[in-house]
Amino acid sequence: MPALDRFSTQAADYARYRIDYPPALYHWLLPQVRARERAWDCATGNGQVAAVLAETFVRVDATDLSEKQLAQAAPRPNLHYQTATAEHTPFPSQHFDLITVAQAVHWFAHEAYHREVRRVARPGGVIAEWGYSLPQVRPEIDWIVRQFHDDTMGPYWDANRGHIADEYARIPFPFAAVQRERFAVRREWSAHWFLQYLRTWSSVARYQEQHGADAVALIAGPLTELWSTGERAVLFPVFARAAG
Repeated sequence: MPALDRFSTQAADYARYRIDYPPALYHWLLPQVRARERAWDCATGNGQVAAVLAETFVRVDATDLSEKQLAQAAPRPNLHYQTATAEHTPFPSQHFDLITVAQAVHWFAHEAYHREVRRVARPGGVIAEWGYSLPQVRPEIDWIVRQFHDDTMGPYWDANRGHIADEYARIPFPFAAVQRERFAVRREWSAHWFLQYLRTWSSVARYQEQHGADAVALIAGPLTELWSTGERAVLFPVFARAAG
């Protein structure tokens, strides 16, 4: 299966409008890791996870297939970015104490990726994968977003997107001592910010490429009217799994 790059065209907006992850997730994950020498953040995007790991590990390597995404990443002295696919990396064998993948494993060739994980992980190393589901605001708004996601954008999603809906249940995780946990990301967003987040969806980018039009404009009016002025609480459910 060829590597899929669905976010280069909206890399700057992705860096600005996508969520980061709660401290509780790292408080759950990091105690599982025995050593803190080297970490690899795979499909790092704009480096938000890698930057957090750089606060703890001596060295962090972060890879992505999108040079435009990496161009948005913040530099750190001990954080090293490079382009590479998840399935084929330049790293030596038995190299990493922790390997992370945030909101991206559904894009991979899973068997090849997990084979690469086994190769580059040190004995006792930890692999962690997580993602997040559709945001929750209030029932009337959630219904509009769900209809937009499932129906309007349905033909423009890659089949891989279905793995988010079932929280990676169909993606094998062939490692021992698996732990699973759930978290929540809460933000206070205006209607404008929320609509900009929707514009980072890969399906919206594909719609734009095919039709030369902004799909989000189709729901901007009714969503903004329901949102009203000011900010509303937006909740993103996060699902995670780790093994070592």
